[in-house]
Amino acid sequence: MLAAISFIGFTLLVAVIAWYSTRTTNEKTADGYYLGGRSLGAITIAGSLLLTNLSAEQIVGLNGQAFTEGVLVMAWETLAAIAILFAALFLLPKYMKSGITTIPQFIAGRFDQQTNSILSVLFLIAYGIVLLPTILYSGSLAFSTIFDLPNLLNLSENSGIWICVWSIGIIGSIYAIFGGLKAVAVSDLVNAVGLLIGGILIPIFGLMAIGDGSASAGLSILWESNPEKFVAAGGVDSSIPVGTIFTGMMLAQVYYWGTNQSILQRVFGAKNLKEGQKGMVIAALVKFLIPVIVVLPGIIAWHLFDGDLANADLAYPTLVKTVLPGAFLGFFAAVLFGAILSSFNSLLNSSATLFGFDLYKPFFKQDADEAQTVKAGKNFGLILAIISMCIAPFIAYAPDGLFSYIQVMLGSLSVPILAVVLVGVYTKRVPALGAKVVLIGGVILYLISQFVISPYFVDQALTEAAANGITDAKALSIIKAKAYPHFLHVMGILFVLNVIVMLVIGRIAPRATPYEQVATEQVDLTPWKYAVVSAIIITILVLSTYLIF
Repeated sequence: MLAAISFIGFTLLVAVIAWYSTRTTNEKTADGYYLGGRSLGAITIAGSLLLTNLSAEQIVGLNGQAFTEGVLVMAWETLAAIAILFAALFLLPKYMKSGITTIPQFIAGRFDQQTNSILSVLFLIAYGIVLLPTILYSGSLAFSTIFDLPNLLNLSENSGIWICVWSIGIIGSIYAIFGGLKAVAVSDLVNAVGLLIGGILIPIFGLMAIGDGSASAGLSILWESNPEKFVAAGGVDSSIPVGTIFTGMMLAQVYYWGTNQSILQRVFGAKNLKEGQKGMVIAALVKFLIPVIVVLPGIIAWHLFDGDLANADLAYPTLVKTVLPGAFLGFFAAVLFGAILSSFNSLLNSSATLFGFDLYKPFFKQDADEAQTVKAGKNFGLILAIISMCIAPFIAYAPDGLFSYIQVMLGSLSVPILAVVLVGVYTKRVPALGAKVVLIGGVILYLISQFVISPYFVDQALTEAAANGITDAKALSIIKAKAYPHFLHVMGILFVLNVIVMLVIGRIAPRATPYEQVATEQVDLTPWKYAVVSAIIITILVLSTYLIF
């Protein structure tokens, strides 16, 4: 009962604060609905960035991987800090100079409208098939486990997931489609504070459970009892072999933080470049500390439950249910609910933006005014939400776990999109043809590599191992890993290939005139004077973490 009261109370508090903060924003204009009237400050941007990223699929999925593999999965979080800093220093000034609302809008100016449309469609496919469904599924898994809904409602586990998916999806759709970016960003900020507080409580209570009331004793026991879980260098058969950190890992990070519309839309809503950079630097610093929330609990769960759970993705919600007192449980459930809504809302808002600006106005109604464009975007967002709610429950059947599914699937889009954006930013002669070839061909090559060629070589290797009488699980895992390059290595190889293809096309059939970026002067482009110094300090902190582990 106490858990339910604290859950409802905190959820209502966030809704009231979001309404109060956005009551004067004109949501009928494009800037008002999509960019919060370009009024966001650094703290709001940082909170929104973190909550957009740090949702249930991140918390549940990454802790699930940590349950199995240990601290090595922190690479997804700590290295993200470096990618955020790269985007803040080198990409954000270029974007804001054009006063853009979407990344495809920048691509349209650099290449052409067709390239813009292809990019928008790729983003929307990623949102509708991969990101939105995984957010809904992971959030539903967490809630169903924390509140034990199958027993409470006398339902099957699958039915409980379906109910949660549609409940979260409907509430999130209302927030995003009718509230606009500012409502999302303000609620993000409140939930970010709650998530950081609640997220830190989980490992503290978990360590206290291990150490008979002492968190420090619990940490010592955890460290001494599970030394293999505190090695950051992954082996060849791990989800992150150490070599991948220098290839596809950083590319995936730069794609996510430097070209992803749902992330950058928060920064495009900044008052000026200074606030945008400051917000991203703050987010990078917090991101460096986030493994305490998204990795350590998974290792604690491994110790407490003796590595015995039916599904590794249950590690986090099971730990929360086990160690948190009732009042804290309701509060944390509310915060987690807010985090789920944040990521879901952010993606829906970005989807509405992409469709309205980059598809509806150019192809469906060229004379549409801002109000019509916003309305069309909202309607599309509603359709995408329904599609994602239908797909979400089936994520349970992903073979390698939730977080691995997300990263592998997004690899098909991240490599060509990142190549096109970076070449577009830093060259002047590469034509639109080069971008189109890479956006279409790059996706096809990755899908063939991962879902046709890779399975063939793995099957061949396992067949040969069986013929030689090899049955040891560890040996088979290594053989399987060595049969074909890791998907992050494949991403690195294809990225280089995509860039070379664009540069060659630029040499053979260059643009008639060099590209010159036009400054709109919509945004004050004075940079934050401490941005570079802050970036150096945070980078040193990240590298020192790897030396420790």
